[in-house]
Amino acid sequence: MLPAERFDDLAGHFTGEPGVVPPGAGSGFGSSALRVDGRIFAMLVRGNLVVKLPTARVIHFVEGGHGTNFEANKGVPMKQWLVLDSESDYSWVDLATEALAFVRGVTPPA
Repeated sequence: MLPAERFDDLAGHFTGEPGVVPPGAGSGFGSSALRVDGRIFAMLVRGNLVVKLPTARVIHFVEGGHGTNFEANKGVPMKQWLVLDSESDYSWVDLATEALAFVRGVTPPA
C-alpha cells in the first residue's frame, strides 16, 4: 500500500472522533494533516508518518532506530515531532492514537 493510501486509511480511522478534523480542511502548512481542536497530531510528509509525541517518546523511537526528529525544512530538529521510519513495523493507528491523546493533554496510564 502506498503511504498516501495508508494515511487515508489512518484518517478514516479517526472519522467521527470528537474534535478531529480530517486532512483537506484549510490550506497551507498542515492542510494534509489530522487535527484535533485546531492542532496537528499526525501528518504525512514526503511519504512518512509524522506524529506529535512527548519528547521522551520521540527520543525512545529515535534512539531505537525507528525514526528521526521532524525538521520542517528549517534544519532544527523539533523535539516533540517524530518522523517514523518507513521500514518501521510500528502501527500507524497506535502512534496516531498516542499522538491524539498527547495533543489533547490526556496522560496515558502508567
